[in-house]
Amino acid sequence: MPTPAPARFQRPITDVIADTPPGIVPFSVEFMPPRDDAAEARLWNAAVDFHDLGAAFVSVTYGAGGSSRERTLRVAKKLAQHPLTTLVHLTLVNHTTEELEQILQDYADAGLSNLLALRGDPPGADPLGPWEATEGGLEYASDLIELSKRFSASEHFQVGIASFPEGHFRCENLEQDTEMTLKKLRAGADFSITQMFFDVDYFLRLRDRLVEADPEHGAKPVIPGVMPITSIRSVKRQIELSGATLPEGLRRRLLRAEQLAAESGQDEVRKVGIEITTEMVERLIAEGVPDLHFMTMNFARATQEVLHNLGMAPAWGTELGHDALR
Repeated sequence: MPTPAPARFQRPITDVIADTPPGIVPFSVEFMPPRDDAAEARLWNAAVDFHDLGAAFVSVTYGAGGSSRERTLRVAKKLAQHPLTTLVHLTLVNHTTEELEQILQDYADAGLSNLLALRGDPPGADPLGPWEATEGGLEYASDLIELSKRFSASEHFQVGIASFPEGHFRCENLEQDTEMTLKKLRAGADFSITQMFFDVDYFLRLRDRLVEADPEHGAKPVIPGVMPITSIRSVKRQIELSGATLPEGLRRRLLRAEQLAAESGQDEVRKVGIEITTEMVERLIAEGVPDLHFMTMNFARATQEVLHNLGMAPAWGTELGHDALR
């Protein structure tokens, strides 16, 4: 039984999404710590918009090698004061165990108590390059989960993990990926958020194989990570970073939209990309997902357009007679 969180801390993520009124599918969003003043302003505009749209929670990413350590904490603290239930990421890269304990202490001191425990990408330009544990640090995300549970400042934290619909690229096969995911869930994680994907079938297979391999821990909530498609370039980049598969039918639709854009000068790729994302999310809702986690790149518009298509947000544009959120 997890240690109850003191009153000054936020509610657990699983409680927040479970308390959504019947008939409503909760949604949440991912933010990145801003790198400059313009990005900072964009993030806070988006945070206000998503608060008003009723986001169940927000998450804040953590840079490789601790590159955004202070920014992650600062942004997470401010988001929590909006108030928005805030899930803060933490990786192992370039951190000793002592440093990780200090970060957990900093999160606790800020009243943050929802943690996404990640191994993290290796430092440097190649996120797919070799991964080596920091001397005096930890090897796996499951080690971070165990550390958070035995460290007094964070023993009450609710912990989430990453899961991979098509399997983590460092795993030899899906069976090994399933076991590694279950290892993290058995270590004390309460839910997972998936890497982005373009084929809903992969998400459903992940959910099924976790339950089949371990009916108890495998049944913990699996939240789909969704990035609205707005350009061919962004799709190609995400495929490079994640290894996700783009179904042939979707590829043809996007290429056709690219051709139409060249002929008409209109942003056909974005239009079709939002349609594709909406179709994916509609199927995920029909399959009973506990939450929809949108990767926003600190922009609100694309996610709002998808939510509007689902009947969950006003339309984009005052010319349509609705409030326009940025």
